[in-house]
Amino acid sequence: MTTMQTEDRTETRSEARTYTITAIPADGVGQEVVDAGRTVLDALARESRGAFSFSWQELDWGSEYYAKHGRMMPEDGPDLVKDSEAIYFGAVGWPSVPDHVSLWGLRLRLCQGFDQWANIRPVTFLPGVESPLRRADSSDLDWVVVRENSEGEYAGFGGRNFAGRPGQGEVATQSAVFTEVGCERIIRFAFDLARTRRRKISSVTKSNAQQYGMVLWDDVFQRVARDYPDVETESVLVDAMSAKFILHPEDLDVVVASNLNADILSDLGSALAGSLGLASSANLNPERRFPSMFEPVHGSAPDIAGRGLCNPIGALGSAALMLDHLGLAAEGENLQQAIAETCRRGILTHDVGGTAMTREVTSAVIDHLQ
Repeated sequence: MTTMQTEDRTETRSEARTYTITAIPADGVGQEVVDAGRTVLDALARESRGAFSFSWQELDWGSEYYAKHGRMMPEDGPDLVKDSEAIYFGAVGWPSVPDHVSLWGLRLRLCQGFDQWANIRPVTFLPGVESPLRRADSSDLDWVVVRENSEGEYAGFGGRNFAGRPGQGEVATQSAVFTEVGCERIIRFAFDLARTRRRKISSVTKSNAQQYGMVLWDDVFQRVARDYPDVETESVLVDAMSAKFILHPEDLDVVVASNLNADILSDLGSALAGSLGLASSANLNPERRFPSMFEPVHGSAPDIAGRGLCNPIGALGSAALMLDHLGLAAEGENLQQAIAETCRRGILTHDVGGTAMTREVTSAVIDHLQ
């Protein structure tokens, strides 16, 4: 700490803090929205009057890297980013690379390798953005989907066999993996989050049809719930929860679900809020043994890539989540408020009915920072 004397009062100023962030724009519009996010974050740092700054490491991993090297990232890629305090990710996927190759070769490799087991996806209804939900006109809607991010249906267990059989003889198996440890840690995380909000949690499974892994999930949920008597609970089948997102969204607060179910439900929530381009997310390693990764939910959008049309709001919201993770909660809230004010003033991209370009939305958010 540095203490400064001025006549009759003492001011205390913290030493400046530099945060080391790895940026991986990857493919398509990911490059545009990561650039927008970096621009806004650096603007926030300048406004901090020296309190903090960002040291950026940008990596060219993605489908273009694959075209040159036959892989989405170097073999030692995780070692190159493991000392970062966070990863800021764009979007992955391009028509020239099979989707399962691009996803498993980059994003999922980082998520699983760094044990980023908690995926947080807020569903935020922004002012000035029209929702297809009539309920949004009269209700204050705001919930968050907590996604188990390390196992479940995306564990990667399985394979393809018997390709040499004549005719259509090949067999593919895909196994969902549920462990008691994996279920408990994400469920406890969701309960702790619910305690900071409206103290309600909805657990989502399909345990009537998937009688092993998801019944284990249900059992763990009921056991953990006993440790949180102050939190209201419900267990809902995923098809019923899909309907509830539309018919009774005002009842939602924290929704916790497995990897696949939460992935689908959070996309539905973002669409109901107006566009997948608005959706932010955080892939957290809550123990902080490894860096966490922050990314918009949308894909790489090859059809509009490079045209300056993409919506940067999802990436900017993800940057706000990253700020909170870094201990800059006030700055994260400042960014969220600037996003809301930009939308309130009608500065919107084409996907949400506006005419603004990516750079115009980015500039407006910077203008509305407090």
